[in-house]
Amino acid sequence: MPVMFDNLAQRLEGRIVTLEPLGPEHVDGIRAAAADDRIWTWMWTTDIDAWLEHTLDNEHLHPFAALKDGQVVGSTSYLIWEPQHLRVEIGNTWMHPSLWNTGANVEAKYLLLRHAFELGVRRVEFKTDAKNERARRALAALPAEFEGIHRKHMVVRGGERRDSAWYAVIDDDWPEVKAALERRLEGKS
Repeated sequence: MPVMFDNLAQRLEGRIVTLEPLGPEHVDGIRAAAADDRIWTWMWTTDIDAWLEHTLDNEHLHPFAALKDGQVVGSTSYLIWEPQHLRVEIGNTWMHPSLWNTGANVEAKYLLLRHAFELGVRRVEFKTDAKNERARRALAALPAEFEGIHRKHMVVRGGERRDSAWYAVIDDDWPEVKAALERRLEGKS
């Protein structure tokens, strides 16, 4: 089996944001950036302490701090990774609302997708709350392929039922998706 996942968590630099493997040195910045309640509307929890504990102490995550001009402005992660199937999931993503509609999330997704496909992944998955229209529009705009709804997929935010909408980009799609993302980031589309 490939050992590509040994290199999953590394610093990834873009023009808008830089992604750094999340560590204790980012916690104060994460707390400050996550203080806006709008961030937590669609997350699995509304408690920053629970989020930090789960994210920092979970061997199944490769979390990143998203930085702009050296300041923490959000987070994203490689979630479930299946080296035997050459598959990884990107998620647990949020940005401070001041970065919404600035290209920061687009660039973070681009950096993670590019890195994963350069390491030899064949499939990158995304899932979001089926009611989260903003995230669903963003995933469709990557463009990631919508693959369906998993009903009653998760229990979130203290007991709410969540149906999850699934999307994916596969290696066959990557050249077209990469070109589309690069055009968006250059402001040409």
